[in-house]
Amino acid sequence: MTVVWAFPGQGAQRVGMGAEVLDRYPELVGQADQILGYPIREVCLHGAAPGLKDTRSVQPALFVVNALSWLALREERPAPDYLAGHSLGEYVALFAAGCFDFATGVRLVRRRGELMGRAEGGGMLAVLGADPDRLTGLLLDAGIDDVDPANRNSASQVVLAGPRDSLDRAARAVRDARLGRCVPLQVSAPFHSRYMTAAAAEYDSFLATEDLADPRIPVIANVTARPYPPGRVRELLARQVSSPVRWWESMSHLVEAGVGEFTEVGPGRVLTDLWTAIVKHPAPRAPATAPSAAVPVPVPVPDPASASGGPGAVAAPEPVFAPAPTPALTPTPASAAVQAGRLGSAEFRADYRLRHAYVAGSMYKGIASTDLVVRMGRAGLMGFFGSGGLTAGEIDAAIRDIGDRLGPDGVFGVNLLATPDTPAAERELVELLLEHDVRHAEAAAFTGVTAPVVRFRFAGAHRAPDGTPTAVRHVLAKVSRPEVATAFMSPPPRRLLDSLVAEGGLSAAEAEIAAGLPVAGDICVEADSGGHTDAGSPYALMPAMLRLRDRIMAEHRYPRSVRVGAAGGLGAPEAVAAAFVLGADFVVTGSVNQCSPEAGTSDAVKDLLATLDVQDTAYAPAGDMFELGARVQVVRKGTLFAARANKLHQLYRRFESLEEIDEPTRRTLEDRYFHRSFDDIWAETRGYLGRLRPDDLARAERSPKARMAQVFRWYFVHSTRAALEGVREEQVNYQIHCGPALGAFNRLVAGTPLEAWRDRHVDTIAELLMTGAAELLDGSLRAWSLATPGD
Repeated sequence: MTVVWAFPGQGAQRVGMGAEVLDRYPELVGQADQILGYPIREVCLHGAAPGLKDTRSVQPALFVVNALSWLALREERPAPDYLAGHSLGEYVALFAAGCFDFATGVRLVRRRGELMGRAEGGGMLAVLGADPDRLTGLLLDAGIDDVDPANRNSASQVVLAGPRDSLDRAARAVRDARLGRCVPLQVSAPFHSRYMTAAAAEYDSFLATEDLADPRIPVIANVTARPYPPGRVRELLARQVSSPVRWWESMSHLVEAGVGEFTEVGPGRVLTDLWTAIVKHPAPRAPATAPSAAVPVPVPVPDPASASGGPGAVAAPEPVFAPAPTPALTPTPASAAVQAGRLGSAEFRADYRLRHAYVAGSMYKGIASTDLVVRMGRAGLMGFFGSGGLTAGEIDAAIRDIGDRLGPDGVFGVNLLATPDTPAAERELVELLLEHDVRHAEAAAFTGVTAPVVRFRFAGAHRAPDGTPTAVRHVLAKVSRPEVATAFMSPPPRRLLDSLVAEGGLSAAEAEIAAGLPVAGDICVEADSGGHTDAGSPYALMPAMLRLRDRIMAEHRYPRSVRVGAAGGLGAPEAVAAAFVLGADFVVTGSVNQCSPEAGTSDAVKDLLATLDVQDTAYAPAGDMFELGARVQVVRKGTLFAARANKLHQLYRRFESLEEIDEPTRRTLEDRYFHRSFDDIWAETRGYLGRLRPDDLARAERSPKARMAQVFRWYFVHSTRAALEGVREEQVNYQIHCGPALGAFNRLVAGTPLEAWRDRHVDTIAELLMTGAAELLDGSLRAWSLATPGD
């Protein structure tokens, strides 16, 4: 007789489970304890902390008990013909089939539990006794299109997942139609649905770090309801997080295959009862769903975080009901959403562990905030924290906060801003990044390569087992000039490496690796943008930089290509599509993210930003490089900052000291610009410089022109602070770095729910731009193919 052994998922746990097997395999229990950091035996037998209610501890506990139960049963019986598992139980089936060892299985389910337990908002609703076709029509008639089937275990058991208000509407519709009975499930998020896309993407990146073999015994996959094909374990496990559990179809396939004996391995009898029901009413025969070559990206949907439940909520067990695979209920990935995940460099997405070749760039003073970075990370994307202008203590606290919220495997980066006037600050920041083992840095405003950048990039560099030189840290260098790009695409100068080795900044072995690799593996070509900008044209810059990259690659023969991305002006899908057409491996957005709930600036600034059009920005001197004449792009509408900052720089160039400035001009500056006297400003500035920048103080006291520059710089600090704090009476002086991309985005979302900035979450912006670009490119390709038919 053909036999299947099946393993239950969440919902089967109970205090006391595993009493027959936990003491039988002490070595494996010890491995689990070491990986998890708590005694799993006490959790299972006595409900000790962290207990059997939170999904983050339930999943490892069930895996351990079910896996040991498999080992015990195998000592008594021959192996079955098939293996299967419901949701979490599928991991035990794969362990039993030899896809990975016990310790790997514990690591996998621990990470899965962490990601699923971290999901925010939404819920699940079991619908019992309902005819699937009638349920589909009922939901369509009620206009409920944002819920997904999460599980279906038999002909009359369906679980829906989605925003809680939509589930409440679905329950009322089912009740009013007397279609069945609804049971809300006590879960913190809509598991096995489109809303778990970010978790699935992050989990896919984690799976890439583990060795997964093909099953030696056929295992039925939840995603396809068919046996795992060769080479697809990672893909299908990642997809399982956000895909329906097709249990009814899975077991019906086994019935059709002639399976006559079903054994449930582990606590409970839920799957046994379902098997009995499925034998009586199997699913109609249908073609198997072929797994795609990549993890699909579901259709972008509104964020369900506003629904009840949140990051601190305790997740109840995964339901043991299963979804109906009906067309109206099953979310079919849109071609644009799938294509968006394929734009740009696949190698970049893999190295950065991202769903899209899309990054949110840093914005100084924490405007690219911890909330922004965490939101992006949880969506399977990445943001750079805006460390510019912050103290070491503030940056340290921010990195700790991000790490705590994203977890040890979270993906994020930190801005490494050039500080030519204070090189010690740059060194201090790099030491801080290394202390926290930050792996990604965005190098911005550099005019050349510095020792701290090289130290960050190559600390920990080594040779892979095959001898390939490998740097474990990524530098994404934002450039707009070929000579700066050349410096970052080339290996570090020998003098820098020798100096770093002599100082102990790099080992001799690390320096040897560095000599054969580029300082930055990723170059971001920054066209006309907010903040520091050379106002370059992407249509000229991108082709030139790509040819420069190809020449340097040919010269140095690096083992991996230097990737070239695009930034500046990316506020509409057309602009993002154009960047990829120009050859960009990735895109970096900035200004559009400043007008979002996560951005670390004031509501007053966001209210103003939401009204900008493409012509509402201007150029002004950069406060941090005032004497050099570097420029930034800022908001012009509603503020006089650009005009006043330019006036200050003109006066700096014209006069040699404050004393030379004529009296009418002096009164204008003191009364209208500063609202205080030069003497008061200098007294405040002198105190600051004396505490933090004594060298600058000494220079200012020696040079009247340097003292004038410091007084004028005070205005830039004051204008930034006024904007960040939202001082309404100071709006005329707001300094807001921004490019015309935001005006383009405002036009894009005019008349839509995203017109209000409070709905513009950074991950929503990313999805809108990327899927829109994919639609445009897909349409262009189809039009081209129609216009140029093949032979």
